[in-house]
Amino acid sequence: MNTLTPKQGSIVTISASMSKGDMIGLKQALIDGLNQGLTINEIKEILVQLYAYVGFPRSLNGLSVFKDLLEERQREGITDTVGSTSAPLPTNISALELGTKIQTKVVGKPVTGGIMDFSPVIDQFLKAHLFGDIFGRDILSYEDREIATLAALSTLAGADSQIKSHIQIAQNVGVSFTKLDAIANILKSKIGEMEFERFNRAVKGQ
Repeated sequence: MNTLTPKQGSIVTISASMSKGDMIGLKQALIDGLNQGLTINEIKEILVQLYAYVGFPRSLNGLSVFKDLLEERQREGITDTVGSTSAPLPTNISALELGTKIQTKVVGKPVTGGIMDFSPVIDQFLKAHLFGDIFGRDILSYEDREIATLAALSTLAGADSQIKSHIQIAQNVGVSFTKLDAIANILKSKIGEMEFERFNRAVKGQ
């Protein structure tokens, strides 16, 4: 599909609202996401993954809003789909080895040099934890994970270089320019002009 699905559109608003700290906006985005067919476990996965990009406080706040919303909907007699749980990570390969393979696949080449040589520990954390422990889980596709990441990064001042890097990764895993435009339009209409401008600059390579 060459455009965002309704579920992917909801991933944008959930991710950006959580990262921005807009809890009112997040609650509405969560409602819209559930109504568009995102499962409880898919939404939990989005909110958990993003701690690696925007920090535990934002992630924990987002999960708290989601927990309260689900309890509210249960009281109203609304039953939401829980969805699949993640398959166990492989036991015949370490998280570092798995993450290195995944990172190389989504980036399109081995990631070495620069910051990774300057701080080998961040290289290990990125490979073993972010790409191994988190991206290795199969609840979300790589495409959906990159859509969530781009939306979240759009709310962060000074993250332009990371947004540009993830735009390339997103394209590698199937996010077309049409989908990038759709992300930009959602950011502009539902999140804010500043987030739209930050993301759009990165897309246009400015």
